[in-house]
Amino acid sequence: MDKKTKIYLGLFLLLIGAIIFYENSKQKPINWFPSYAKKDKIPYGTYVLRHELGTLLNSDEIRDVKIPPFVFLKDSTKAGTYIFIDNAINFNEPEFYRMMKFVARGNDIFISTHGINIDTLNLKTKPLITSNLDEKVFFKMVNHSFPSTEYSFDRGFRNVVFSSLDTLKTTVLAKTGFLNKQDERTDEGINFIKYSYGKGNFYFHTFPELFTNYYVLKDNNNQHTAAVLSYINNDKPIFWDEHYKTGKSIITSPMYYLLNNPNLKWAYYTALIGVLFFVVFEGKRKQRSIPIITPLKNQTLAFTRTIANMYYEKSEHKNIAEHKISYLLDFIRMKLRIPTNKIDATFYKYVASRSGNNVENIKELFEFCDQIHLKNIITKEELIKLNTLIEEFKTSIN
Repeated sequence: MDKKTKIYLGLFLLLIGAIIFYENSKQKPINWFPSYAKKDKIPYGTYVLRHELGTLLNSDEIRDVKIPPFVFLKDSTKAGTYIFIDNAINFNEPEFYRMMKFVARGNDIFISTHGINIDTLNLKTKPLITSNLDEKVFFKMVNHSFPSTEYSFDRGFRNVVFSSLDTLKTTVLAKTGFLNKQDERTDEGINFIKYSYGKGNFYFHTFPELFTNYYVLKDNNNQHTAAVLSYINNDKPIFWDEHYKTGKSIITSPMYYLLNNPNLKWAYYTALIGVLFFVVFEGKRKQRSIPIITPLKNQTLAFTRTIANMYYEKSEHKNIAEHKISYLLDFIRMKLRIPTNKIDATFYKYVASRSGNNVENIKELFEFCDQIHLKNIITKEELIKLNTLIEEFKTSIN
């Protein structure tokens, strides 16, 4: 490797190192993905709530459930409170039917998600929309046991309220709405209810952002979160759903796992750089020089000339002529695709049309061939004439 190549290689490695340093030192943008997963510390993750849930509910029996409710609730002996928090949750009919049986036995299910439409329980929701961008949203508990504090949310979201309720089985627990600049309510609706079913209760809540890291850690919003969760019965085990989560962990490939682990990622990059060095410095072929072996010469032409000279010197003109006629017929069969088993006027016509000659020339050639066949001995001049006619015929085709 010459000096110039070493300089270019050094500059290239320096550039790669600078890029890696820059990418790892620059401040990463905030990830606002609505994950709701307990592992995520991003604004819309639920790491803080899940980490403090045991203290908040004064319960040591909290279990993470990573399988569908239809499978988890197959065991009819399970008892407790099942918590679902996500941006959107869609239960299929058999699954929700099993959840209803779970509640009917005296258990509770808490669901917080945008939009809850359940015909079985006569529940329907609708978005609460304001046309005034200056208005702000408010959330307030209805129960007078809680302080009359109203809470707000300073980010864009889809505010949803209940539009249809079964008033005989439903208890309103909280409301939401909009305030104008004069703090006057312009619109409001119900966003948190308790629905009695059998011996247990469903709790439906339409503002899942309430449980995210961003909301819990901002100002005194954690009091609002605690007030909503205070309805959960902590005398029984609590089941925290990790199946219906937008940001649940799914390893789609080995590379995904590799690159999401810092230690494995840098080990992978180090291996790649090591391979690069190996290719540059050790990639040269290390073996003895291969000797040049001269290939054998093709002696076919020399052999043919020798045999031809033997015939010519012995005046075997007749044999030479017969061979040339045979080669001529073979040439017509292979080159012009014309059968040669019958030499007649039709044959002359086909050969003339495909070779670009006139019929008279073709007829002259093959009539002379017939004369050769009929003679036992031919002269040198007749052999030369035959050769001339054949070569002219072939030349005209080529």
